Amino acid sequence: MIVLRLLAESFNFATASLLANKLRTFLSLLGITIGIFAIISVFTMVDAIRNNIDESISSLGDNVVYVQKWPWEFGSDYPWWKYMSRPVTRLQELDEIRERSKLAEASAFLIQANVTFRYHSNTAEGVQISGVSDQYEKIKSFELQQGRYFTESELKAGRPVVVIGAAVAENLFGEVNPIGKTIFLRGDKVQVVGVFKMEGENIIDLGLDNSSMVPLNYARSKVDIRNESVNPYIAVKAKEGISNAALMDELTGIMRGLRRLPPKESDNFALNETKLISNGFDQLISVVNVAGGVIGFFSILVGGFGIANIMFVSVRERINIIGIQKSLGAKNYFILLQFLFESVLLSIIGGMIGLLLIFLLTLLLKGALDFNISLSLKNILTGLGISGVIGLISGIAPAISAARLNPVDAMRAK
Repeated sequence: MIVLRLLAESFNFATASLLANKLRTFLSLLGITIGIFAIISVFTMVDAIRNNIDESISSLGDNVVYVQKWPWEFGSDYPWWKYMSRPVTRLQELDEIRERSKLAEASAFLIQANVTFRYHSNTAEGVQISGVSDQYEKIKSFELQQGRYFTESELKAGRPVVVIGAAVAENLFGEVNPIGKTIFLRGDKVQVVGVFKMEGENIIDLGLDNSSMVPLNYARSKVDIRNESVNPYIAVKAKEGISNAALMDELTGIMRGLRRLPPKESDNFALNETKLISNGFDQLISVVNVAGGVIGFFSILVGGFGIANIMFVSVRERINIIGIQKSLGAKNYFILLQFLFESVLLSIIGGMIGLLLIFLLTLLLKGALDFNISLSLKNILTGLGISGVIGLISGIAPAISAARLNPVDAMRAK
């Protein structure tokens, strides 16, 4: 009870001092507010970027390996001209992988290109179209807003059917139901059988809103799928409980056998996984975190010095009161806690204002940019924790100087 009463009295003294000197309190808060705003706003933005990247990449599947000519991450010890001389992935290799792989749940062959769709006088330009084989629906996760996906007979026969993205449907048809409509693709008529669900914008543009799919066997009747310009590759999904590392080891053996590579010869293919994309962004995010942390640290440092100076002024202004308190029996630790509470409270209030500004900023960005960003509980606690520590450190020296005052000298001071 004594401890609680002591804490309550210290808190009341600190609060009364802050309210009695509003301008000084405001100026002291400013430095901490700016510092917390700088640090936590960077952390919040980085978290938002990371979450959006993870959401974008998750649609590709974290247990999928892509067999391609080009790697997503280049090795420094491998000459660029060797990458150029590699053969592209072939459709026949898909059949061999399906026959030989024991760890794959599903596998599909894909090609990609950018095309223009036309419906009457409306056009949708720069649409990424993918020619996909069977089993692709088991690898790529997607939802349909309208219509359906390809049937097995459409995939095998190579029917001129297409599933389009929500943005493509809006550009071509507006409010008209696109299902069953015929659109032109490079002069050919294709029928719309489905529309992907609207996903919204994402940072790395991996969504399906401005994409489309046609059966591979239809696409191969129009383009040469062995041409590197259509980026042919094989996507292989691991079975439940099988790691990507194990699947990649198996695929390495299968591909080397298919291409008859001697033991000492390097691979002439690449096995890519979504982790490589995440790793690249992790490095960028680390740099942003460090830069934001440095800027915030100096802002917090300035704010801490400001609070320390204000607390020394407060000690000098209340020196007579301190002398009276001591003469009435106040212990040194009571005086010490009184000023520490004031310093910490001042710093935390400044931190809370900084967090409030960040919260308002997240609401503004979310509404204006359609960007998924929010102030997390972790960042709120981090901001308050940093504020409290800075207040404690800044108030130690002034509090100690006040606690050590001689009561007689303090009462006589002018």
